[in-house]
Amino acid sequence: MRGNVEICCGTGRTIDRVTDARLCRCGGSSNKPFCDGTHRRNGFNSDT
Repeated sequence: MRGNVEICCGTGRTIDRVTDARLCRCGGSSNKPFCDGTHRRNGFNSDT
């Protein structure tokens, strides 16, 4: 994502304010909600 973004948890607490972020979609990141490249190791494919 690019632009002014505020990332909040389910209770509404602000986790981070960023202007550029890559978010995890595979569920394996050790730095959730941000991508740490784990998808390469666990074989995640968004097309399936």
